[in-house]
Amino acid sequence: MVKKIVVLFVVLFFVLPTIGFAQAGGPPSIGPPSPPGLPIDGITGVLFLIGLIYGFVKIFKDSSS
Repeated sequence: MVKKIVVLFVVLFFVLPTIGFAQAGGPPSIGPPSPPGLPIDGITGVLFLIGLIYGFVKIFKDSSS
């Protein structure tokens, strides 16, 4: 009698929710489209910083002479 209750408990609380979650899942929804324009990745950001530093150094050298 106790084994039947344990088996029923396992089926009700562990197996049935797992089956329900497996059936409820579908393909993931498609994300929104990317915004227009060029995305700034790591290389673009580094090049921008190098150009910014170069410009500051050039302005500083020109103003000191």
